[in-house]
Amino acid sequence: MAGMSAPLRLDRGTLVMSAVPACVSEFFTWDARSQNYRARGQHYRAIVEALRAQGLTFKDDATNFAKLELSVARELPPYAHQLGALKAWKEAGRRGTVELPTGAGKTLVAQLALRDTPRSALICVPTLDLLQQWYSGLVAAFPDANIGLLGGGSHDDTPILVSTYDSAAIHAEDLAGKYALLICDECHHLPSDFTRVIAEMSLAPYRLGLSATLKRSDGRERDLDTLLGPVVYSCAPEDLAGTTLADYREVVIKVRLSHAEQARYDGLIGQRNHFLRLNNIKLGSLDGWKQFIMSSGSPQGRAAMLAHREARSLAYGTEGKLRVLEEILANHPNERTIIFTDDNATVYRISREFLIPSITHQTPTKERHGVLDKFRDGSYRILTTSRVLNEGVDVPEASVGVMLSGTATEREYIQRLGRILRKAKGKKATLYEVITEGTSEERVSQQRKGQWKPQGAAPTWEDINAPD
Repeated sequence: MAGMSAPLRLDRGTLVMSAVPACVSEFFTWDARSQNYRARGQHYRAIVEALRAQGLTFKDDATNFAKLELSVARELPPYAHQLGALKAWKEAGRRGTVELPTGAGKTLVAQLALRDTPRSALICVPTLDLLQQWYSGLVAAFPDANIGLLGGGSHDDTPILVSTYDSAAIHAEDLAGKYALLICDECHHLPSDFTRVIAEMSLAPYRLGLSATLKRSDGRERDLDTLLGPVVYSCAPEDLAGTTLADYREVVIKVRLSHAEQARYDGLIGQRNHFLRLNNIKLGSLDGWKQFIMSSGSPQGRAAMLAHREARSLAYGTEGKLRVLEEILANHPNERTIIFTDDNATVYRISREFLIPSITHQTPTKERHGVLDKFRDGSYRILTTSRVLNEGVDVPEASVGVMLSGTATEREYIQRLGRILRKAKGKKATLYEVITEGTSEERVSQQRKGQWKPQGAAPTWEDINAPD
């Protein structure tokens, strides 16, 4: 094999070479200031593979990956879909994204991937609650491993590190060459402008993304193909109902505004739409919403925005919805129930009128944990919340969900459904979607129906037991 005089180095989150062979030139750009060629860290694996394919030996000064000795303390028997996801990820070169519904055991898939890829690993999660859940789960699975935390006041330097996305992004340069396996939970958070540097700077040759649903409002879920790898395995909640997840049913209940409410709603929407037409603003895209928000600085724009907000409040908080909620609660007198809304005002109104504990983003951390503990042990049977329980909170006792809004995105809908799908003996879950007829809620709800398209069928027994 031919040797190379130029070593491969890591500098400030980028790969550096003083001279670049033609086989990897596509990854590098010339940096006149340092008089070197630079490439993104995420191209490390492709560069190394290309150099080796040409028979070139080189000095690798870029990585500091550690090999691990992992002894598993508990052997939980995986479900077929978990084994199928692991097998698909391995066959894709240990790169790719797995899309499984909430409650389907994505964490176990990651633990199996770590067990079968015993290298230094960085696990990124979006919230402090998930930070603690992942840490506890990894310590239970690998008690002899050196596992640390980054975020929430911790700044450990360990071969297995669990970090929030924010902390990992802040320290992306320092982390870039240390971890051979990058695991991103709720990976739809990764493509944002701030957090994507985690994957772009990382040299990790092995990457695993996990999510209940990858869709983003800005369409950037497509970036995950290059940041982590394409979707290698996917299944829907209905594929697992009655086996891995609790059996469930979905019930859509439509309510109507009163004549006075409908007239007011139509007038407000008409006022908003007149302003949008005059300014050629279309709300069907993220750019359209940005234009609308920016235009609210003018008197006419502010009036249109206020009309939009009042119309939305009418749809969210119509008296008909509260009457339906009262009937639903009466029909499930003994079942643990979570009520979801899209706004805090409705949460607080429900909490006051029905004497139900609530959680919003304004709820202090200790109070939130106290409410959830009482919900888990049965002291509280019903809980109302806005969006803070969409992801990252394990509430296995809930069997009834009530969505008092049809405006949830597909991701929010799947996540809220997942809150009630944790399997338990004899459990039959029900998700109610209460929407206001003749409003934007009804349209958004209808648009969301049928959007889920599984990208992989459940594996056969032969597939699962085929040799690696």
